Amino acid sequence: MTDTSETRSADGADHAAQQDRLRRLMRYLPMIAPVLLWAVPCWVLLHAGQHWPLAVALGGTALFVLGLVVMPLAMVRGHGRRQQDGAAIVGDTLLGVGWVLFTWSVLLGIVLRLALTVADVGDGRDRARIVSWAVLGVAAVLLAWGYAEARRVPRVRRLDVQLPRLGAGLDGTRVALITDTHYGPLDRVRWSEKVCETVNSLEADLVCHTGDIADGTAERRRAQAAPLGTVRATRARVYVTGNHEYYSEAQGWVDLMGELGWEPLRNRHLLLERGGDTLVVAGVDDVTAESSGLAGHGAHLAGALDGADPDLPVLLLAHQPKFVDRAAEGGVDLQLSGHTHGGQIWPFHHLVRLDQPALAGLSSHGARTLLYTSRGTGFWGPPFRVFAPSEITLLVLRSPQRPPAQPL
Repeated sequence: MTDTSETRSADGADHAAQQDRLRRLMRYLPMIAPVLLWAVPCWVLLHAGQHWPLAVALGGTALFVLGLVVMPLAMVRGHGRRQQDGAAIVGDTLLGVGWVLFTWSVLLGIVLRLALTVADVGDGRDRARIVSWAVLGVAAVLLAWGYAEARRVPRVRRLDVQLPRLGAGLDGTRVALITDTHYGPLDRVRWSEKVCETVNSLEADLVCHTGDIADGTAERRRAQAAPLGTVRATRARVYVTGNHEYYSEAQGWVDLMGELGWEPLRNRHLLLERGGDTLVVAGVDDVTAESSGLAGHGAHLAGALDGADPDLPVLLLAHQPKFVDRAAEGGVDLQLSGHTHGGQIWPFHHLVRLDQPALAGLSSHGARTLLYTSRGTGFWGPPFRVFAPSEITLLVLRSPQRPPAQPL
């Protein structure tokens, strides 16, 4: 028989080791990453045996050097103290372009060159040039497609979620989830309006926003967030803070969401009653609130559930999936989260998995806790989504006690 406590301890130790490795990597990443992002594709596309005309080699190299210099400078001006939206757009776009070029220069460059060599296609120069054109073509297609994916209104993802403790009266409760809207430097007022129209079409009982509303203060992004005030729910609209609120005066966002008619669940809960049964809907501040220095902000599950009947099922809103360890210990039935963006630009999801226990979708944790992780409704930074589509989620809660369907 397996000792589950030992298994959990081992899993916890592995996760802690992964987080320690990630912290060490992140310490050096800002210095190393920009050089790698631009130097690797520069070499693969221009200097790996292609023997391009001198003007092409020099001009192409100059473009890569320009990207290497401009990207970090623009990001500092855009996301640092100056908060210049134009600079943020330039820096974020270059980051996405650099990442896609780097990824496919490495993956396609190695695989295709090997395949051409095995097939004995042309000489070394021919093979190198074929690789260059292939990488450029793939990158161009993915960037164009990724931009369209990022800017479109997300498709609705629908799924049934059975909660063993959910009463029959609550069977069929419709929960709409949006998260990580990240209103930011690119003005997306119309996009925001269409997202809210889509949510309203779902006729949900409960609408949830699990944080990262925007990049910037509530005052700067008010116009983009204002359509959230038009969202309808038959019972409640609830919101919790994400980590990005704590970069941009979180209390201002809490106040604005309250002004727009949403219930900020800051370590508290409300009760959703239907058909004689009750669901506890709780929310916690993002885990980064604990180190934000803001008075009264912090992720406290005990406070969120204070006064709730422990026999009732609990739906918890927590921005980051990694809060699920605390949720499982607290007996939560279902946690709704975002934060990961599903990786946003493949294969960045491998780095996300070093920090989070889930990337997207429904997963099981502990004795009874389910976690649903959304890929997010908007995008952060680079205006691209590659193999990580955005979503608006409709979860239909199911009770094992629901009456069987009547035959037609």
